[in-house]
Amino acid sequence: MQELLVDFITSLDGYGAATGWPGWWGLEGPEYLKWLGEQPDSTLLMGANTYREMYGFTTQSDLPSEEADSMDGLALASKVVFSSKLEGPLPWPNTKLISGDAVEAVRKMKQESDKPLSTLGSVSLCRSLIKAGLVDRFRVIVFPVITGRTGTDRIYDGYPDVAFDMVSTRIFDGKIQLLEGIPRVLTAPPSLNSAP
Repeated sequence: MQELLVDFITSLDGYGAATGWPGWWGLEGPEYLKWLGEQPDSTLLMGANTYREMYGFTTQSDLPSEEADSMDGLALASKVVFSSKLEGPLPWPNTKLISGDAVEAVRKMKQESDKPLSTLGSVSLCRSLIKAGLVDRFRVIVFPVITGRTGTDRIYDGYPDVAFDMVSTRIFDGKIQLLEGIPRVLTAPPSLNSAP
């Protein structure tokens, strides 16, 4: 069975983007970009909004070279888009469109895929997958900004309560933090009486 990784970038206050700010809040550094380029090959899963946004970046001619390289890498990656509104074929290379139930499709992909699965943005898709118990690892890259006034795409609204068994932490470029863990959906808050 293949592993499913939910992968988010976020501000300190839990936003996935902010109006008027550049990608990565303008704080990406060489150490982070190098690590990003070294990630293992996986099938990228996304919803329609993320697909539209990411594909839109590929048509921009004024991207900084690091972001343009990242978009070139995404064009080569195997991608699956879940949408009942988009119509195929999709123009981004190596992209498959699935219009049915995303949870059932991902459950089947975990059984049949020849490589790991990873999400790209797609807040509502990720929320559905974690509620269904399909997420094996949850990774968050936290950028040191608070975008309370301009923040968009609140990531954790509507999520169940989730505890993490941490497996990895790291700091990139002295400012960007990686947190990675195995998620456990909680049916109730932990009891104070069960603390060691």
